[in-house]
Amino acid sequence: MAEGSSEPAPKVGLILSGGGARAAYQVGVLQAIARMLPADTPNPFAIICGTSAGAINAATLACNAGRFRHSVAYLLRLWSNLHADHVYRADIWGLVRNTLRWFGAIMFGGFGKGKRGSLLDNAPLRKLLKRTIDFAGIQRAIDNGDLDALCITASGYSSNESISFFQGKEALPNWRRARRIGCKMPIDVQHLLASSAIPFVFPPVLVDREYFGDGAMQQLAPTSPALHLGADRILIIGVGKPLDSDVRIHAPPFPSLAQVAGHVLDSVFIDSLEADIERLQRVNKTLAAMPADAVATHELELRPIAALVIRPSIRIDEIAAQHAQYLPRGIRFLLHGIGGMRHSGANVISYLLFERPFCRALIKLGYADAMAKREDILAFLGQPLPASSGGISEEPGL
Repeated sequence: MAEGSSEPAPKVGLILSGGGARAAYQVGVLQAIARMLPADTPNPFAIICGTSAGAINAATLACNAGRFRHSVAYLLRLWSNLHADHVYRADIWGLVRNTLRWFGAIMFGGFGKGKRGSLLDNAPLRKLLKRTIDFAGIQRAIDNGDLDALCITASGYSSNESISFFQGKEALPNWRRARRIGCKMPIDVQHLLASSAIPFVFPPVLVDREYFGDGAMQQLAPTSPALHLGADRILIIGVGKPLDSDVRIHAPPFPSLAQVAGHVLDSVFIDSLEADIERLQRVNKTLAAMPADAVATHELELRPIAALVIRPSIRIDEIAAQHAQYLPRGIRFLLHGIGGMRHSGANVISYLLFERPFCRALIKLGYADAMAKREDILAFLGQPLPASSGGISEEPGL
C-alpha cells in the first residue's frame, strides 16, 4: 500500500512488443529504469507481458523478478554479445537446405510434407533459451510475491485466435473475448519459441495440441492481457517508428520485394500496438468527460488506465541500414536478390540483424530515450526523483 494511505499501490504492467532483433531496444530502456531506481527496489512490474522477441525479454525478467537489477544486467550481457548464429542457422549449408525446402514446398505442393517448413532454422534459439532462462524461477517469483503474472502471447494457426498463455497467482482466471483467449498454464520454452516464430521465417511451434506462430499476428489488442491480469497502469516499450516520421515521396521508385516484406512485418508487429494505444487514450478521454454516476448507471465495464509509452526517437531501420554489413554472408546473399541490401530494404534487415554492433546501438538508443523521460517514468512508477543515481554501467556488457 502507498505510504500514509489505505489505498493499495497501483499495479503496473509492463508490455514488451515484438520485432525480432529490434527487441534489443527494450533492454536499453530497462537498463535506464534499473539505473533510475534505488538498488534495493523490488521488481516494479506486477504483470509482465511479452510478444515475439519481447516474450524472451519478459520471461527473463520474470524468472528473476526478485532481483530486478540482476535480471536487467543479465539481459544486457545477453543482447550485448549476441550473434545471429545464436538465433538461427547462419551457415551456408543450413541456409541452402532450408531455402530449397521452402521454395520446393511452394513450387511442388507436398514437397517437404510433414517437415518444419521455414526460411530459417531457429534450433540455436531453442538451445539458447534452455541454457539461459530458469523457467522454474517464474513460479518462485510468484510464490514470493515478486510477480503477479507473466503472459506470453502467440497466434494459433488452426483456431485463428490470439492466445495469451499466462502463469500467475492462483486467483487469476482465464478469459475469452472475440478472437482473444487467456489460458493459464506454466510457461516454458515452447511458448517463447511459438510467440517469436515470425511467419515464413521461423517454423510454427506445437503448444498444447495446436501449432502457433508469432504472437503479433492477430493481436488486435496488445494491451488487453495486462488489463485482464489486473494492471491499473501500463508501461509500453514499443519498437516502431517515431511518431510522424514518414514523409510522402513524389513519384517514389517501384518497391522491391524486401520493401514490401518490411511493410508487411511493420503491419504485423507495430501497427496493432499503435492502434491499441490510440484506442486506450480515446477511452480514457471519454471516461474523463462522463460523470461517475453515469458510468455506474450504464454499468460500463470500463476504467481509466494510465499508460506511458516509450518508443524509439530514431528510425530503427535507419540504424539497421548502417549495420547491414554485419549480417551473416549467407543472409546477405539471400536478401540481395530481393532488394534487402538496399536502403529501402533496411526494415527487413532490422528484424534479422541479431548481431552485436546493431544490438548495442539499439540498447544505447533505448537507454537515451528512457533517460530523456526520467521524470515521467519515475512519477509513473510512484518513485521520487533522486538527486543522483548509480548502478548499472552506461556501457552495457563491457
